[in-house]
Amino acid sequence: MSWIKDNKFVVALGAGTLVGTILIFLAGSKGAARYLQAKEEFDATSAEVTSFEGRALYPRSENCDGKSKALDEYRQATASLQTAFDAYHPKELKNISPEDFTNQLKAVNEEVRKVCEDERTKVPEPFFCGFENYKIGLAPGNATGILNYELSGIKTLICALAKSGATELHNFHRAPLPEEDGREYKPGKFEVARSLPFEITFTAPEKSARAFLSAIIKQPGYYVVIRTVSAANTKKEPPRSSDAKFDKPAAPPPAAPDGIFSGGGFVLPPTEEPKVDDKKTAPGTAPAPAPGTAPAPAPGTAPSPPPATAPPAATPAPATGESGRILSQVLGHEELQIFLRLDLMQFLPLKKLP
Repeated sequence: MSWIKDNKFVVALGAGTLVGTILIFLAGSKGAARYLQAKEEFDATSAEVTSFEGRALYPRSENCDGKSKALDEYRQATASLQTAFDAYHPKELKNISPEDFTNQLKAVNEEVRKVCEDERTKVPEPFFCGFENYKIGLAPGNATGILNYELSGIKTLICALAKSGATELHNFHRAPLPEEDGREYKPGKFEVARSLPFEITFTAPEKSARAFLSAIIKQPGYYVVIRTVSAANTKKEPPRSSDAKFDKPAAPPPAAPDGIFSGGGFVLPPTEEPKVDDKKTAPGTAPAPAPGTAPAPAPGTAPSPPPATAPPAATPAPATGESGRILSQVLGHEELQIFLRLDLMQFLPLKKLP
C-alpha cells in the first residue's frame, strides 16, 4: 500500500491506460462489426447490379431504342384493335323526355309481339321488353339515353329468337341500371365496355336453339356476350319399350281366281308356229312339239290350264302414328328448354394511350 501511495501518478497512469485500452478495444470491435455488415451489403448490391447489367433490357442506348420500338408497335396494335370495334360503338346517347321514351317503348313492344305472332312464338302476357316497371310509370329523364340503347338491343334479340323458330318465350329479365336509381355510372380505369345483362328462358327445338345462338353473335351493330347456357329436355323420362305401340301392316290384297291371269300375270302364246315336216310325220299322228313348248293336246280334248304361280309378297305399310312418335323420342326430336344469361356490351369512347 505504501508503494501505491508513494507512486500515485504511476498507478493513475496505468489505470487510465488500462481503461483507455478497454474502451478502444470495444470501439474497435463495434467498428469491425459495422464494417463487416457494410461489406456484406456492398457485395450483395454489387452482385445485383452485375446481374442487371447482364439482362437484355439494361438501360443501354441500343436497349432503349428497342424498347421504344416495341412500345410503338404495341400502341399501333392496340389502336387497330379499338378501331376494329368501331361498328359496335353506339352513337351519342342523347336523353329524351320520359313521355317520348314511353311512347317508343310501347311501339317497340307491339312490333316485337307482332313478329312473335307471325312466327308462332308464344309470348307471356306480362312481357313488356324487360321494362315492366314502366307500364304505369315514367323512366328517369337522365337515363332515357342508355335505356333507349338497351331497348333497341332487346328488340333485335327477341325478333331473332322468334325468327329462329322458338316455340315459346317463358321469361325475359333485364337487370336495372344505376341511372334508374338516381346514381351515376363510373367506368373503371381499364374498362373499355359496359355490360348490360339480360336473362332469357325459352322453349325451342334443337335446330332453332342452335340457330338463335348463332344469330346472337351476328347481330349487326350489337356485341353480345353469352355468359351462361343451360339446356334441359322438356321430356324428363326416356321412352320405354312398353310405350311403343307399332302399327300393324296392311292386309295383302285377295288373290285373283285361277285362270290365265292367276298369280298376278298371264301366259303369252308362242311367238312362232313350229314347222312340221310332212314327210317325216306319220299319217294320223300329231307333229312333235317344238323344244321348250308344251305338248299339243290330243284331238277332241280341252286344253289344260297353265300352272298357277304364287302371288308376290305384299309391301308393308310405312310406320306411322305411335311408332313414329317413339322413334322421334329415341332420336331426340323433343324440344329443349333453354336458359341464357347474356351481356349486351356498350363500348365506351376510345381512350388515348400514354
